[in-house]
Parts: sequence; structure tokens; C-alpha cells
Amino acid sequence: MNTVTVQQLPALFAEVSRIFDEKKEELCALDAKTGDGDLGLTMSKGFGALPGLLKDNAEENDVGKSLMKTAIRMSSVVPSTMGTLMASGLLEGGKALKGAKEMGSKEFCTFLSGFAAGIQKRGKCKRGDRTLLDAIGPAAEEAGKALAQRPSARLSEVVCEAVQGARGGVEATRKMTPKFGKAAVFAEKAVGTPDQGALAGFYLLLGMKNGIGK
Repeated sequence: MNTVTVQQLPALFAEVSRIFDEKKEELCALDAKTGDGDLGLTMSKGFGALPGLLKDNAEENDVGKSLMKTAIRMSSVVPSTMGTLMASGLLEGGKALKGAKEMGSKEFCTFLSGFAAGIQKRGKCKRGDRTLLDAIGPAAEEAGKALAQRPSARLSEVVCEAVQGARGGVEATRKMTPKFGKAAVFAEKAVGTPDQGALAGFYLLLGMKNGIGK
């Protein structure tokens, strides 16, 4: 895909769902070290429902509005901290694309920046706090840089840069001290391990990359 239409959104996020189903146990094991141990189940459930929600809430010729409506529904499917953050990111990313008929390279960058802003707004966090934002923020940054350097870059190329940005962000969290939730209580256990939320953000982008590459 060099662009993603409303009709193609379910197939795109079906790949995200597949990734989270595949990584479910890994995310749960990592989350068990400093959290409730259910992150993999939450992500698998939430993103597993997403393709169907996108079909049910499709707005003809409006990718942004379709994502916005779907995000609202998703928040009720997984009303957990991470589920809420992901849904908030999806909502703000959709708002940024409201009126767009399709998502190409430029729109993807806009979506990702909106997604990061949604996480920051809802989670009241910033880069370096060891959260989901530490993967999505660098991803948005690297995608934006790639497009600025190569305005004709294909969507697949820009997404690859986003994935690399997220990968680097996840690695950086190994040296960060958690400041929120149970992870902050067990901060010593977190040292040397990647943040589970950031890793979930990386898998979200990896799934999108796989979907766009088809």
C-alpha cells in the first residue's frame, strides 16, 4: 500500500492484531515484573477488536473520522490504563486526519504526531518518563525527518523509519526510571529491562509496517 483508504483500514489493523496475539505472552511476562502481568491480554483483546470496529464505524472518504469513532469504541473494550492510552492516541491521531480521504506518507506522519500528543495529553507524561510515549514520540520524530528529507518517500519507507525510531525508543527505556503506577513502586526491577508500554508501541508500529507492506 502506498496509501490507506477507509476500506483498507481493517486489513491494516488486522496485522497489528496478529502481532499482539503473537507477542501476548512476551508482553504479559514483561509486565509481570513491574505491573499486573496482563498487558499482553489487554493489547490482544483491544487490537483484536479493532478491525471489526473499523468496519462498523467506517465513514466514507474520511479516514480520520473513522479512526476517531473507532477509538471511542475501543476505549470501552479495554478500559485499562494502557487501553485508554492507546485509544487516546488513536483518537487524537484520527482528529489530526479528520477530512482526509486516505492516509499516505504525509498523513501517516500527521497521524503519528497526533497519536503521540494524545498519549501525552491523556497520560500527563513526557518523553523520558518510561512510558508508551518513549516509543511513539521517537517514531513520529523519525517519520517526520524522513519525509522532510525525501518529500516523495513512499508510505512504506516512512513507516520503516517510524519503526526504527520506536525500536530505539524502547531500548532507551532500559536506562529510564519509571514514574507512574506499580512500575514506579518496583523501579529497581525495571532497571535494564525495556518498558512494557513502549514495547507495545513498537509492536503497534511493526504491525502497521507489515500491513502497509502487503
